[in-house]
Order: sequence, then structure tokens, then C-alpha cells
Amino acid sequence: MKRVPPRAVRRMQERLLSSSGISMNELGEANVLFDFGGKRIRIEGASIVELESPVGKVYQVLGGSVVEEVSEERSQTTATTPEVSEDDVALVATQAGVSEDEARRALIEAGGDLAKAILSLRTKR
Repeated sequence: MKRVPPRAVRRMQERLLSSSGISMNELGEANVLFDFGGKRIRIEGASIVELESPVGKVYQVLGGSVVEEVSEERSQTTATTPEVSEDDVALVATQAGVSEDEARRALIEAGGDLAKAILSLRTKR
């Protein structure tokens, strides 16, 4: 397959779009933030292209480095300690051969994951 230079691709793209009644404008580089409610994505140094048609405008975000952010709401729920049942504490303590206090701490550190808590306690020995 023959490689087409970027400049030729750009010209072909512009001709195709203009024949469809669409104009293309490069707006330059920008930092873009998408807010999806519980999740934010920031793209730094993205190239922004505006496509204008009779129906409306479309903006394309090209390239840049993606930085995923978490909104405050979501980070507050993540920061809370998980609820640990007494049955889980007893199971971890028995399986790992440790006291219930150590088992409770391990469960909290593991985010309530029983297997992770048991493995972490067994590897500490």
C-alpha cells in the first residue's frame, strides 16, 4: 500500500468535506475537560478541530495526554472505611492465625476483601 503524505491527506479531507457542505477549521491546542458527573477526564495539549455543517457544529479533540481525574463526590466515598462484619473478622483471624484486632485492621486496609486480607497477614509472618 502506498503511503500518502499528511499534507495530501489533509487536502483530500478538506475537498471531501467541502463537497458535502462541511467546512473544517483548526482552532489550535487547548486543555479540555470532560465532566461525566462522577468522573472527570482532562486532556492536555489536544488539537481542536471545528467542523461546521448546515446542521450544526462538531468539535474534534485530537491527541494530547489524557489525565483521568475523580470528582470530589467519588473521592469522599472512596475515603470512607469499609464496613467489616464480625463474621469476616473471625474468618480472617482463623485463616491467618492472628488476633481479631489484627484481622480487622487487615480487612480495613484491604477494603473489605477477605482473600487480600488473609494473604497480606500470611505474608507478614
